[in-house]
Amino acid sequence: MCGITGFIDTSLSQSSQSLEGIALTMAEAIDYRGPDAADAWSNAQHGIAFAHRRLSIIDLSPAGNQPMASSCGRFMAVYNGEVYNAEDIRKELITLGRTEYRGHSDTEVILEGFSVWGIKATIEKLIGMFAFAIWDRQTEEITLIRDRLGIKPLYWSIQNGKLLFGSEMKALYAHPDWQGDLHRDAMAAFLRHNYVPGPYSVHKNVQKLQPGHILTIDGKLTKDPRIETFWSMENVIRNGHANPFQGSDEDMVDTLEELLSDAIKRRMVADVPLGAFLSGGIDSSAVVALMQKQSERPVKTFSIGFNEEGYNEAQHAAIVAKHLGTEHTELYVSPEEARNVIPKLAHMYDEPFSDSSQIPTYLVSAMTKEHVTVALSGDGGDELFAGYNRYFQSMKIGGSIGRLPMFMRKGSASLIKSFSPNFWDSVFNLVPKSKRPPQAGDKMHKLANVLCEDEDGFYRRLISHWTDPEEIVKDANEPKGLIWDPKVKNLTPNFVERMRYLDICTYLPDDILTKVDRASMAVSLEARVPILDHRVVEFAWSLTPDRLIKNGQGKWPLRQVLYRHVPQSIIDRPKMGFGVPIDSWLRGPLKEWAEDLLNPTAINKTGLLNAEPIWQKWQEHQSGERNWQYYLWDILMLQAWCEEYQTS
Repeated sequence: MCGITGFIDTSLSQSSQSLEGIALTMAEAIDYRGPDAADAWSNAQHGIAFAHRRLSIIDLSPAGNQPMASSCGRFMAVYNGEVYNAEDIRKELITLGRTEYRGHSDTEVILEGFSVWGIKATIEKLIGMFAFAIWDRQTEEITLIRDRLGIKPLYWSIQNGKLLFGSEMKALYAHPDWQGDLHRDAMAAFLRHNYVPGPYSVHKNVQKLQPGHILTIDGKLTKDPRIETFWSMENVIRNGHANPFQGSDEDMVDTLEELLSDAIKRRMVADVPLGAFLSGGIDSSAVVALMQKQSERPVKTFSIGFNEEGYNEAQHAAIVAKHLGTEHTELYVSPEEARNVIPKLAHMYDEPFSDSSQIPTYLVSAMTKEHVTVALSGDGGDELFAGYNRYFQSMKIGGSIGRLPMFMRKGSASLIKSFSPNFWDSVFNLVPKSKRPPQAGDKMHKLANVLCEDEDGFYRRLISHWTDPEEIVKDANEPKGLIWDPKVKNLTPNFVERMRYLDICTYLPDDILTKVDRASMAVSLEARVPILDHRVVEFAWSLTPDRLIKNGQGKWPLRQVLYRHVPQSIIDRPKMGFGVPIDSWLRGPLKEWAEDLLNPTAINKTGLLNAEPIWQKWQEHQSGERNWQYYLWDILMLQAWCEEYQTS
C-alpha cells in the first residue's frame, strides 16, 4: 500500500531535477500513505514525472522501490495496492522466458506482464486492489488504472497544459500551478449522499477515475482522453443472470467457503505483522474465522468499544474472539478521545465527507497500527449478500405496504411523523433488547418518508440525507447520476438486486471504501478486503435473491459459512451500525464548535450555502424536537473542509 502521484507538463520548460523535485513535493503531501521510502522519476523530453511513497509490505528491500521500470525499458510505473496472485503470474511469465527478477515484489511481476501481454490483458489477470500510473515509452502515452471495485483511489485533472494525478487530492494541491474551482453541483450531490459521488470531485476540473476503468492520455495532451472498462458490474450481473448457480444450498455454501478461504489465504501473505478488524458482526467474524482456520497461530484481532448505549460492539467481538481463540485487543474509547478526532477529519479526507463512522474507523485503525501493519476487513458483505436492512424491508413495498391505497400510506406517514423520534425510542424500549433496532426513532421517521414512494423513489429516499440539496447549495444543479438512470431497471428488474447494484457502484466505492482507505492510510496501515475479491463478487451475483434472503434475513450463504465455525447463538443479533452518538454530542460537548460553524454569519461567509434552513434544523435539533444529526454533520464537515482549504 502506497501513495502515488505525478504530472505531465507540456511546456517542456523544466529540467529532470526540477520535475522530480515537484513530484516529490506532491508525494510529500501524502507521505503517511508510504512512510518507508520515497523516490521519483522523470523524463524532461516529455515533461513527465512520477513519484511514489512506499509502505513496505512485500519485499521490504530496495528492490521493491518505485517508480519501477520493466526489464525491457518500455514501461515505467507507480502503483498503489497489492496483487495477491503475483506469484502465480510470475510462474506463468517464467514459462514464457521472463526468468530474471531483481526481487520478489508484485510490482516487478506486473511490469513484466505488461511487456509480454500488454497493459489491459495483464490487468485482467490480477487478483487484488490497485491504482496504477504507467508511462509507455513506445506509444508516448500515460495510462491510469483503478481496480474493479474502487478499493484504491485515483484522482486526475487536466488544466493549463498539464495533467496531474494522485492517490489523494492533497497531492494535486501541492503542484505549484494547481488551480481548482469549487464544483457547486458536486456539493449538492454531497449533501444528498454524505460523499461526493464519482466521477465528480469537489473541484470542477478534477475527476475520480471510476472503478474498473482504464484512462489513456497522449503525452502531448493534444487528443481527447480515452476511457475504457476492463471489468464492470453490468457484465457481472448479465453473466450471473445468464448462468445462475444451480447447485444445492449445501453446494452453494461449500463453494462460497472455498472462494472466501482462498481470497483470505492470499491476503494473509505479508512480510510484516498482520491482523484483522473484528466487530463481532457477520462479515468480520466470517473473515476472522476463515483466517484462524488457515493459521497455525492465533490471529491478531482488534476492536474498539464505546460505553454509550447502542454504539458498542466490543462485547460481541470479544465473545467471537474467545470462541475462535484469537489474540484479541480491544480499546474502550472515551467520548473525549473520539471527539479529538474531529479536527483531523477535513485534512484526512481532503474533500467533504460526512459518514460519521469515519471517527471509529480512524480510531480502530490507529489502535491496530500499534500492533500490525496489515489488517483484513469485512467490508463488502452487506452489498454482495444483501445484508442491509433496507434490502429485505424493501420487499414489503411490493407486499403489504405496496397494496395499501395511497391515502392510507400518506395517513400512516403523517401519524408516524406526528410523534418525535424520542417518542418512538421510548416505544421501542418496550421491545426486548435482543430484538430492538438501534436508533429506532430515526428509522421510524425514515420509514414515514418512504411510505409514499415507488420502488426507485423508496431507494433514493433511504440513501438521501438532504432530499433537495439544490435549496441548500446556492446556484447548484445537482447531477443526476446512476440512481436516477431508468436503464438500471432493465438491467436489474428485481428491486433487491437493483439496490445491491446501485450500492456497489456508488455507496461502496465512494463511502465505505473511501472511509476505510483514508482512515487506515492516515496511520500507515494497509487494509485488505477479501470479501471484495472479484471472484467472490462474481459468485455472489450468480445467486438469485431468494438464495440470499431467507425468512426475512439477509446474507444467508455467508451466515451458513460462519455458522460452521461460530455458533449461531453468538452471532445472531440486530444489525448495528459502526457509529458514534453525534446526536447527543451536538447538544452537549460539540455544541459550541458546531454553532460556530452553523450560525448564519459563518454560513454566509463562504457564500456557498443558504443559511436559513440549516439554522432551522440546528434549532430543532437543540430543542430535542427532531434529530437532525446526519444533516447537520454534512454541513459541519463541509464547513470544516472550507476552513481547512480556504475555499470559497
